[in-house]
Amino acid sequence: MTDRIALVLGLVLVALILTDVLANGGDVLLFLARKFAGFLDYLMFWR
Repeated sequence: MTDRIALVLGLVLVALILTDVLANGGDVLLFLARKFAGFLDYLMFWR
């Protein structure tokens, strides 16, 4: 991955996070964080 691609992907990620925070107060980020925490618990079970 080149530096230019990484920079574009980083900017897109920041733009999506800002859009979520401004549009719905970060509810989508909180939902995804909770789902990811549950997924990690599931993975730890199989370890």
